[in-house]
Parts: sequence; C-alpha cells; structure tokens
Amino acid sequence: MTAQDTFTRSYEIRTFGCQMNVHDSERMAGLLEDAGYVRAPADGDGADVVVFNTCAVRENADNRLYGNLGQLAPKKAAHPGMQIAVGGCLAQKDRDTIVRKAPWVDVVFGTHNVGKLPVLLERARVQEEAQVEIAESLEAFPSTLPTRRESAYAAWVSVSVGCNNTCTFCIVPQLRGKEKDRRPGDILAEVEALVDEGVSEITLLGQNVNAYGSDIGDREAFGKLLRACGRIEGLERVRFTSPHPRDFTDDVIAAMAETPNVMPQLHMPLQSGSSRVLKAMRRSYRQERYLEIIEKVRAAMPDAAISTDIIVGFPGETEEDFQETLHVVREARFAQAFTFQYSKRPGTPAAEMDGQLPKAVVQERYERLVELQEEISWAENKKQLGRTVEVMAAEGEGRKDGATRRLSGRATDNRLVHFTPGEDAVRPGDLATVEITYAAPHHLLAEGPARSVRRTRAGDAWERRNSAPQEPGSGSGVLLGLPTVGAPEPQPAATGTGSCGSC
Repeated sequence: MTAQDTFTRSYEIRTFGCQMNVHDSERMAGLLEDAGYVRAPADGDGADVVVFNTCAVRENADNRLYGNLGQLAPKKAAHPGMQIAVGGCLAQKDRDTIVRKAPWVDVVFGTHNVGKLPVLLERARVQEEAQVEIAESLEAFPSTLPTRRESAYAAWVSVSVGCNNTCTFCIVPQLRGKEKDRRPGDILAEVEALVDEGVSEITLLGQNVNAYGSDIGDREAFGKLLRACGRIEGLERVRFTSPHPRDFTDDVIAAMAETPNVMPQLHMPLQSGSSRVLKAMRRSYRQERYLEIIEKVRAAMPDAAISTDIIVGFPGETEEDFQETLHVVREARFAQAFTFQYSKRPGTPAAEMDGQLPKAVVQERYERLVELQEEISWAENKKQLGRTVEVMAAEGEGRKDGATRRLSGRATDNRLVHFTPGEDAVRPGDLATVEITYAAPHHLLAEGPARSVRRTRAGDAWERRNSAPQEPGSGSGVLLGLPTVGAPEPQPAATGTGSCGSC
C-alpha cells in the first residue's frame, strides 16, 4: 500500500448510543478527512474503512456489534484492503475480547484516544496485525480535534467529558472517566467560530452538563456560561443536555428564564419517582426535590416543555414504588418521556442486587407507564392548538400530502412540528412562523401556509454547503443511531437501562 492510497480510501462510521457518541463520530469523521479519507457514497457497495462507534449502555449492545461485524466478515474476505475499526464505550469495556471474538477487526480504540484513529489504521495496515489501544485517561480535550459536523446550521459543543456520579445502574463513569471541564473561554471561542460559519443553534453537551464548574471550582459556572452564550450576536438558539437534578440550582433556572436565546426546553432525567428506589440507584435527590425543581422551572418559564428519562423495574422495585413513579409523571406533566426497562449491565452494582424482577412484571409496568405518558403528551400537545410558534426548518426531504408539500422542524420548546412553507422557499436553518392546527402525542401540525419566513445566515450556510462541488466519493458516510440536532427524534420508548449523557 503506497502513501497515495491513503488519500483515496473511503470511510463509513456507524454510530450507536447517546449524543456524546454522535459528537465523537463527527470528530472521527473530521480526523479521517484531515488524513485524506473521503466519505463513502450512501448508496455504494461499501467503504474501504468501516468504523463502529459503540455503546455499552443499551440492551444487547454487544450482540448488535458482533452481528454487524459478522455481516462484514465475508465482505472483508472478498476485499483484503478493507479495514474495520471498533471504538466507543463497548470497546473501552471489552478491549481484547473484540479481537478474540472477531479476529478480522483491525483496530480497537477507546473513548479517550479517538484522536489516534488514523494512526492506528495506518499502523494496522503496515504491520498487518490488529491494533488495540485503550487509554485509561483523557490525553487532550476532544474538542481540540478536527470535526466534520453533520449539520450546517446546528452543532454540539462539549463543555465537559466524564462523570463523577456513582449511579448503581450505570457503567459510564468507568468508561468515560471522571469529569473534566473545559475552560469557559475555549467553549465560547468555539461557539463564536461556529456562529461565524453560519451555525445558529448550539447544544451544550456533557454527561451531567450542569455539573460544569466542579472541575474548575465554580459552582455557578454553568449559569454564567448560558448568560455568556446569550451575548453572542447571531446565535439564535441555545439548548443543553443532559442536566442532573442534584446540580440544578436556582441560578441556572434564572439564567434560562432571563437569556432570550436559551430555549424554553428542559430534559431532566427522573429515573424513578420512588425515593427509596432513587436511594438504591445512588441518585442524590428524592421525589420532593425533583418536583420542587419542576415547580420552579414552570414558575420561571410557564411554557417550557420538560422531558425526562425513566427506568422501570429496577431491582427491588415494588408496586408501591412504581405507583410513586406514576405519581411524579402525573404531577410533572412531561411533554415526553424516554422510558426504559431495566436490564442488567455487567460491572454495575445493580447487576448484583437482590430483587431482580421477572421480565413479565417489568413489561407490564412499562406498558402502563407508556400508556399514561402517551395520554399526558397528547394532552400537553393539544394545549398548543391555535398558538403561533417559530420553527427552525430541519434537514431532510419534505413529504407531500396530496398536492401539499410539508417540511419539519423544531419549535423553540423542541416540539416537532410539520408545516407547510407556502410560497416562500424555506431552507434548513431558516425560521418559519406558523399556527398549530393539529396535535398528536409526538408531533404538531401547522396545516396552513407559514405566516412568515425569515431567511437566516444558517440557511445561507446550508445553501453554500449543498451547492458546493462534491468531493469524489462524498455521501452519507456517517450513519447515526441518534439524530443530529433539529432532526425528528425516535419514539420516546425503548428497552435497556437508560442512556449515558442522560443521567
């Protein structure tokens, strides 16, 4: 293989798991393109390099990985120059196991050494043997790496990596390490640079994003960061995910309410409504504290849409405990909830606890929870009928209902809205003002033409990106298990223990 061959090789990244993994995949793509690789066509026969960015939290994550690797084995046998790399949380956890079970894998790399991916691929190619490199701690903050962002108008911005909590159901701290905060000036410099490029919506990202500041000795750092983002000219929307109730202080609520470009939307993981179960989970809050936060948020931002994560069937959960969860759901009136059935995760304290519940019991409770939340989501969406909202148009093809073309996007509160653009052209990143005419549990509909459309610098950026000549082999090389910012989300119900980045 000559040096020139490296510059004509194509890549594909398959991403599973949380928003942190999605952003890590953008970094992997940036690194590979910086090293001369090009994205494989979405409809092609396959890439020269396939990278799996794995998750260790979701149920059957390892089975899913090995199933995918098995499907690629004959393809690689037919194309000897093809390479396969496995990174992410499962790679950090399983290390040498992956190469033992799938010896045709060329590279295994962990969450702390994403930046070594091109070097490891080249080393595996030259030495003709698998390269396994798992760093135990972060060498450099990952945002210093080149990034190929999936959206022209919306971007993730990491404020921290790692987690200092010890939740008994979660393996993330073992895989991502202790929390490490980024300097405020570096965060704001990245946001400003993104805005200069045309980005108009950013999502601040961390395992426990509002714990930001603990590593730099400032408990009010996150509220200050939100306010500082509010002073950046051209930044239309600021979101963040995911906060922890323990760290959700009054100064953060005030910053949200008083900063116009911080959106009236909050994803606040509950996990359980039972204080007894929360204690067993090592969640450092109780039911009363959680509902107090919700009450304060609604007092400061009456129209805020609040979503959550809930685990059903944690070891030892009784029917009384489950009823406490239903009570919180009724009181909090979540716009949506991502609900999970508890399942064992090797290496977590909860996996060894007494009181593991039968699958049938967990399933029945799960179905009751989903049914209740569906009713509440629908009722809360019906309150939007007749309201005029501002929607940021999302990427993706619109659909036609008869002769009417519809687009999709997110309102300020992050509700998904399908709307009719009318006569004005609407590009991804542009802002349309529409009236809500129909409500379903997971989306809203604005059937009449948009009242107005504001063309934005973000829309200009999208237009420039999509009108530029395409590089050879360019295409949908990054296949994301979760959507990019502004894209429609999956139905808020799943199996598994929960999601890292939503703790």
